[in-house]
Amino acid sequence: MFPTCPRASVPSCLTMAATALTLNLAPLFLATPGWAQTDPAAPASAAQKPAAAITPAAIESAEYRDGDLPPGQSALTAKVQILLDRSGISPGVVDGWRGGMSESAIKAFQRRAGLPMTGRMDHAVWDLLHGYAGAPLISEYTITEDDAYGLVDNIPADYADKARMTSQGYTSILEKLGERFHMDDKFLTRLNPGKSFLPGETIHVTLPAKPIRATVTRIIVDKETRRVAAYDTKGRLVADYPATVGSADTPSPHGNHVVDAVALNPTYTYNPKRNFKQGENDRVLTIPPGPNGPVGNVWIDLSEPTYGIHGTATPSKLFLSQSHGCVRLTNWDASELAHMVKAKVTTVEFLDPGVSIADVTGVTVAATVTGTARSAAIGATRPPARGDRVPPQVAIAAPGTPVPATAPVDALAASLAEAGVTASTVPAATPVSTEPLVPAQAPMVEGEEPEYPSDAELHPTAPLPGTQPAAAPFPQSGR
Repeated sequence: MFPTCPRASVPSCLTMAATALTLNLAPLFLATPGWAQTDPAAPASAAQKPAAAITPAAIESAEYRDGDLPPGQSALTAKVQILLDRSGISPGVVDGWRGGMSESAIKAFQRRAGLPMTGRMDHAVWDLLHGYAGAPLISEYTITEDDAYGLVDNIPADYADKARMTSQGYTSILEKLGERFHMDDKFLTRLNPGKSFLPGETIHVTLPAKPIRATVTRIIVDKETRRVAAYDTKGRLVADYPATVGSADTPSPHGNHVVDAVALNPTYTYNPKRNFKQGENDRVLTIPPGPNGPVGNVWIDLSEPTYGIHGTATPSKLFLSQSHGCVRLTNWDASELAHMVKAKVTTVEFLDPGVSIADVTGVTVAATVTGTARSAAIGATRPPARGDRVPPQVAIAAPGTPVPATAPVDALAASLAEAGVTASTVPAATPVSTEPLVPAQAPMVEGEEPEYPSDAELHPTAPLPGTQPAAAPFPQSGR
């Protein structure tokens, strides 16, 4: 949730509020590689069994044969996740594991294509995804000294310790590059055995597309499937993201609302008199900005008081947690969306239980076709590619060609540079399986950091190392 401010001063005044960041997961999840995508209800023998080999060559050459994606972790699932990401249907993190987020992304992809929405891999989905496979999926990247700049030793749990820091920055090069290339840290490590992730090393990374640039005038939040769909003025789906939403006790809003403003790299104000008390902290604290901050590095303020759409410090946990009402996206997805919305124009609809995105957008499922007819139908309905908007010119290098060190930068910095923004704000411009698509076990809610409103002011946001300083102080509520 996000604190209120006088309506007359929105969007020029904002205050920050808390969000649940971390989660005390059961030992099953902590011991399971790639648990971010794995269905907690799945048998351990299926969920924990990794593929024999996941190498760059295996991902590039992976081919779909029949049936659903392989259980556990596989090169094929990693390839599908990369292609989904390029198509504008975010799978969350790329980790190679079949699970809730990947299956929800396939279902969203099927919805956009007018295919039966099973959430399962089939030949129609595979053929469509090939529209985004014309460029390499994996390339080499040489770690630079800049990648090691601005790191912090750790992110403490205590808010007083957080407030004494200058940044809630990345804790390692591995974490920084994982976010940059939309990869789970453990998957990035597995793709690069024996690497220490130090400057001078050359590693293999996935090649996601550039951020989408369009004007989003309608956002639909489906709390049941935990997907956030963004549409342009012509009603075309621009992007679709996995999200963490509220719980039954602290639900996300209902009905229709409007984007009020966007804050990049926001600070977070802890006020025990207004919301909760954390530990022995009994005074107002200002926690500095950064990707590991309570709301990640993006806040999209909604007209519904105290609510917003924001980033997260734990992108792998989107489907394993519940928020206290706000909508959490990965930092890179939140940054992309933040640059497409328009203040006082973009609407945000929270669907009622039992109502789907397909219901409110009039999506109809195409009749089942095969062979030549199916290929023709898919070719005619292929959606525009992410970034360049034509299928797809994503990469700049052939397989094995190093990616220039100047090309990829932090997701937020890249978005700011592309938009020409230097301030800390932007104008809020197969047979169907019986396995569940989402975890059957209710996600857990972290009790230490509920998203309650705060009446403290939002202080000017300090830029992270390596980003441009704000051109002007961030507007403060009540001043």
